[in-house]
Amino acid sequence: MVVFDKRGTGLSDRVSELPPLDQRMDDARAVMDAVGIECAVLLGISEGGPMAALFAATYPQRCRGLVLYGSFARRSSWAPTAEVLEAYLGYMDKAWGRGGTLQTFAPSRQNDPALQQWWGRWERLGASPAAAIALTRMNCQIDVSVILSSVHVPTLVIHCTGDRVVNVEGGRFLAEHIPGARLLELPGDDHFFWPNEHTAAEIGDAIEEFLTGSIAAAAESDRVLATVLFTDIVGSTARAEQLGDQRWHDLLGAHHTTVRRELARSRGNEVKSLGDGFLATFDGPARGVRCACAIAEAVVPLDIQVRSGLHTGEIEIAGNDVQGIAVHIASRVSALAGPGEVLVSRTVKDLVAGSGLRFDERGRHSLKGLQEPMDLYAASN
Repeated sequence: MVVFDKRGTGLSDRVSELPPLDQRMDDARAVMDAVGIECAVLLGISEGGPMAALFAATYPQRCRGLVLYGSFARRSSWAPTAEVLEAYLGYMDKAWGRGGTLQTFAPSRQNDPALQQWWGRWERLGASPAAAIALTRMNCQIDVSVILSSVHVPTLVIHCTGDRVVNVEGGRFLAEHIPGARLLELPGDDHFFWPNEHTAAEIGDAIEEFLTGSIAAAAESDRVLATVLFTDIVGSTARAEQLGDQRWHDLLGAHHTTVRRELARSRGNEVKSLGDGFLATFDGPARGVRCACAIAEAVVPLDIQVRSGLHTGEIEIAGNDVQGIAVHIASRVSALAGPGEVLVSRTVKDLVAGSGLRFDERGRHSLKGLQEPMDLYAASN
């Protein structure tokens, strides 16, 4: 069993900015690579759950199973009102390190003075007040609800019915939307299970049975979660007519070289060239957005403009090509982008919480093939 701190917390070095979900996935993969684990069962506790679910959907070949405890897909499960959130942030700002969160995280032991003293030390060693506040605000932006249907590994969801930090409805939502997930509800009010020996034993037994008895190997699948990018040179036909065949050919070659350089820098996977554009995929949405922004800037010296569209969803790998509704959505988002614009779906925006990327609303649009209109946003670094 391997346990590691999130970047910027615990024994990990402090950082100027806390990592978004896709960077946390990179860190998890780095740890697995460092200790020689090719495939593992992921245990995501509380706000570690969204990252674990995203990892399982993105890298099914490296995830044998998924266990989510006291977790959630979106903020409403743990901060239902602005008042609740502000009260929690106020404690962090004024009294962090005194163990005051014990009564919320482990109410079964709230009258234990020794544990409260230890809890205060745990707060102080876990993160500074500023880091704790920043992490909490970033968690407010997380919403992985739209990708849960793309988790295709055996999944166990465990939640205490009286959890005072993350409402049990958060666990029920996960179990309902992850295909084939099993839900185990336990009595109790604690959010963290280890202060209560009885609850910890029950959870340990359930996980052991899941891992050694009921768990089945995930079926081989060509379906993975990915961020799809389409790029397109604005006004390419008119520009080709203006320049003539040879000059246009040279310009197109320079464009292709520029785009491929940025794809390589961002670990993007070039699926194919589309003549005056590209189709590419990324295993992290923030990298995809940053790559698209870099492409838009890098082609300026070529005296051309590139528009881009991105969407995150489940794709099917078919040889050297990709297909699926996520690919179609990304293509239609790209078609709505303006010159030099990076246009993304609401799904992409929600998944890059904490990345530092900026988004401007571009309204709600009806996209062919979708029953409901989709919110779109212009992204920038």
